[in-house]
Amino acid sequence: MNETVLQYVNRGKEFWGRFSKGQKITIIATIALLILTLVLVTYSLSKTEYATAFTDLQPADAAAIKKHLEDNKIPYRLSDDGKSIGVPRNMVSTVKIEVESQGLNQNGSIGYGAFRENNAFGTTDNEFSIKKLDMIQGELQQLINSNTAVASSKVVINLPEETVFLRDEQDQQSTASVVVNLKPGYRLDQNKIDTMYQLVSKSVKNLPIENIAISDQNGDLLPYSKNNDSQFTSANAAAMQFEIKRKFEQDLRKDIKEILGGILGKDKVIPMVIATMNFDKRSTVENLVTPVNTEEQRGIEISVQELQKTYTSNGADTGGVPGTGPTDIPTYPGSSAAGSANSEEMQRTVNYEVNRITQQIESSPFTVTDLTISVGIEPPDRNNPESFTPEAREAIEQILISVVNASLANSGRTFTPEELASRVHVFDQTFAGPQEVNPASSVNWYWIGGIAAAVLALAGLGGYFISRRRKANEEAAEEAYESTAIEYPTIDLENVTNENQIRNQLETLAKKKPEEFVNLLRTWLVDE
Repeated sequence: MNETVLQYVNRGKEFWGRFSKGQKITIIATIALLILTLVLVTYSLSKTEYATAFTDLQPADAAAIKKHLEDNKIPYRLSDDGKSIGVPRNMVSTVKIEVESQGLNQNGSIGYGAFRENNAFGTTDNEFSIKKLDMIQGELQQLINSNTAVASSKVVINLPEETVFLRDEQDQQSTASVVVNLKPGYRLDQNKIDTMYQLVSKSVKNLPIENIAISDQNGDLLPYSKNNDSQFTSANAAAMQFEIKRKFEQDLRKDIKEILGGILGKDKVIPMVIATMNFDKRSTVENLVTPVNTEEQRGIEISVQELQKTYTSNGADTGGVPGTGPTDIPTYPGSSAAGSANSEEMQRTVNYEVNRITQQIESSPFTVTDLTISVGIEPPDRNNPESFTPEAREAIEQILISVVNASLANSGRTFTPEELASRVHVFDQTFAGPQEVNPASSVNWYWIGGIAAAVLALAGLGGYFISRRRKANEEAAEEAYESTAIEYPTIDLENVTNENQIRNQLETLAKKKPEEFVNLLRTWLVDE
């Protein structure tokens, strides 16, 4: 057995000694790459790929879900903060259904279902009241958490104590405090805030809306819009103004993309809109007086008074003697000839009624005071920028100028055509094509496939060089054998009578001169 192993070892050494140093390095590198590829493929196939199944978990819910996974021997991965749990990707849907069906994820709250789970007797009235209050609070938390913008919530309710004595109506009212933890990037509009107030008020007995306080995780109060005592905080007002501005810009971008996209193509237009808005609220009272008859600019006659006088005189019969004496009157008329005199007097008074108009005007909650539109357009031919003609650019600019002019109509300022044109920018640019995002598993397979292909290529190249080198060595050996005269050693067998001596001579020749021993064997084989 040992001789057989030794023969194989010797043959292996002899085979390995035939290669040059470069061939040996190539073979070793090829074998190492093959082993590395095999290890990577085995690791990738045996590795479990986890996907997040639950996020933003409360400690009690995380503990319940963790126990469920351990009982069912389902592998899981818990995040460092203990709020997220990942399971194998192919089991995400199954685990979610099982957890929800068993009610393990309750967002840290309990509901009326606890009554059905715990049927123990011997509960005192105080214990029952506390459990009932906790369940009411838990039900409200679940209602509030059903909102897509709410990650979690905390509800605290204060119920009045029951007593046999008469108390004021205000002392019999309940109070509630709610803190909502909003998800990143989400905001609550006023309608959703009012809905929360209504849910809490209708779920608890004797709980008016004015006794409810709701705030977010930052401590900002979320007031009820119809409560006269509530005032919007600066943060809420800023959030509302920002939302209005964002919605206006988003709608305008959408309209511009629909207009230009229908002409040039949806993937060839990228608009950008920046608006400046004024949210100052103004109230104006106007007292106007206008004529009823606009053509003659006069009102309605409501009263007319006419007065007419006529006077007739035939002259004086006698007259005094004018003089300048002490008893005379200097201006006394003297006698005149007989004659007559007539006079008339007419007075007309007309009272007119006009239109008296009182107008109380309140301006809109916001007005656009400035607007800038920039539009990037890809030429029809991506490889030819001149395909976007100046005529097309001018037509697009005129469309955008009209949009800016209409949007600034209520700004209280008249803009010149040059000012409107300066607020519109159109530029042509070749857009970047869509980039395909491959999942992590596909990327790993691509890397593995590339490494395997490289290893196979190196292995094939190394084998080719080795076979070529071996063939060249064999051809060189044959040429050397044929061209050189071989002197075969001889052994005097006639003078040797003992087989042991012949064997000893052959072993000595094989040890000291192995090449001559091989040539001797070849000679014997040729002779036979």
